[in-house]
Amino acid sequence: MQSGSSTEACDVTDRPSHTSKNLEIPHETVGAMPGTLHIESDEKPRIFLVDYSESNVEERELAEIDDCIPYIDQQSITWIDIRGIGHEPVFRRLAEIFDIHPLALEDLVNVPQRPKSEAYPSQHIFVCRMVSLLDGDLKTEQFGILFGKGYVVTVQEEPLVDCLDPVRQRIRRGRGLIRKAGSDYLAYALLDAVIDGFYPVLEKYGETLDELELHVLKTQHASSNEIFGLKRELLQLRRAIWPQRDLLSQLLRDDSPHINEETRRYYRDTYDHSVQIMDMVETFREIASSLMDLLMTGVSNRLNEVMKVLTIVSTIFLPMTFIAGVYGMNFNPEISKWNMPELNWVHGYPFSLALMVVSATLLLLYYRSRGWIGGRHDRLGRALDRLQGKAGRGRRIQRKARGGEPAAPIGRTAMRRSPPVSSRAERTPPKNPKR
Repeated sequence: MQSGSSTEACDVTDRPSHTSKNLEIPHETVGAMPGTLHIESDEKPRIFLVDYSESNVEERELAEIDDCIPYIDQQSITWIDIRGIGHEPVFRRLAEIFDIHPLALEDLVNVPQRPKSEAYPSQHIFVCRMVSLLDGDLKTEQFGILFGKGYVVTVQEEPLVDCLDPVRQRIRRGRGLIRKAGSDYLAYALLDAVIDGFYPVLEKYGETLDELELHVLKTQHASSNEIFGLKRELLQLRRAIWPQRDLLSQLLRDDSPHINEETRRYYRDTYDHSVQIMDMVETFREIASSLMDLLMTGVSNRLNEVMKVLTIVSTIFLPMTFIAGVYGMNFNPEISKWNMPELNWVHGYPFSLALMVVSATLLLLYYRSRGWIGGRHDRLGRALDRLQGKAGRGRRIQRKARGGEPAAPIGRTAMRRSPPVSSRAERTPPKNPKR
């Protein structure tokens, strides 16, 4: 049996240009009677016919919709694929040839429609959403399937790309039951191909999410617009697959005279695929949301680091500013001996500069000891480590010169001193005295 699971890439062929909007709002004329068609384009759609039986397959492109009439009454399955929605007389004539109900024709032609399943006396209609990637951009389009005894009619909103090529290949090669079963099985195969068309798209979004996650974790830099655009496209996928899951669920609950019980079993497999796709979409949306949170956390941390550095720089210059302000006061030392007598000192200016340097160095060392600045990989931290190590070694040399005991090293990176080795006399245990 053919499960209908297809993961092949979407088929891109040379078709007329037509733009499909991702966000569409239904346009209904106020007071219009049921069955009114809203077709804005006058461009004629391309019509393809596939007529097959168990032993024969014929494919051709039709110049007019009337060219399909000779194939309808034959003992075969006729698939009429209309690519593009335009030129209203074509669809009016299509309704006359296949006796399509006005409400069913309205669902097939008017865009957008919510995915649905409707049974009519001699026909059954599916309206669903088909997704694909065209030049890296997500494209969603309406796809209608109408089938009756011995025929299937499909209407594609977007003629540039579709995901039906696996079904065409199965018909050409006679794989599975598709050429042995009726039109209800072909309708199932088309609907299953539409559902399975989500898998290549989700695979692409999964790879994009992995790349963004690695980029954010390694560099903490990424474009918030890119993540937001990804979340928006995942929302479009959710809006496309959610009602189609309800469509398949309704199809399994309700009995249709146009679908036999054997074919209904295959629809259960398609329903399972739709549930799996829905879970994947929800998972990807959660990952995208967590990436946005991670990006905002990284931005906040970098801002905190900048503020910390600016604050430390300000506090380092604070005592230097105080010293400069004190000696910038205009007191006359000739009037009183207490009016800044060091202004007349020959070393007054070097002393003030040295005092500023010492105050800044002490603050840096204090910040370093508290762990507020520097680190093992920080250049400033390594310089402070060397400075502390040199100061400790200088004090130990002075103590040795005075005959004192060496002190333990002070620097962070200095090695701990091993305990002094005792003399041989101390290491040799005392012998038992002779009695």
